[in-house]
Amino acid sequence: MPRKSTLKNNFEASEAAWYVTPDGRRQTQREFERALRTGKLVRSEGSAISRTDAKVLTRLMALAKARATRPISIRLPVADLERARKIAAKRGIGYQTVLKQAIHAGLDKAS
Repeated sequence: MPRKSTLKNNFEASEAAWYVTPDGRRQTQREFERALRTGKLVRSEGSAISRTDAKVLTRLMALAKARATRPISIRLPVADLERARKIAAKRGIGYQTVLKQAIHAGLDKAS
């Protein structure tokens, strides 16, 4: 029969593995947003971090979303792709960076 510490470690490992799945991340996000809305975010016992204002947390979440990336698939005309590669070679950066910059500029112009 396995020792209790082994069982505990196996349980903690499986729980940790669940939290990195898409379902686990969504659940954590929902719980965090619910606690943020209801003002029930609390400090863990023994934590040196003081309670953070909800407005600050909202701003931090917006910042995190702005920096977060998600892979997508997009079809581009070959000519546009070659053009992006030429621009990238001139600037000394990757062509995907050139495409991201173009998308950002287009979104800023559209809004």
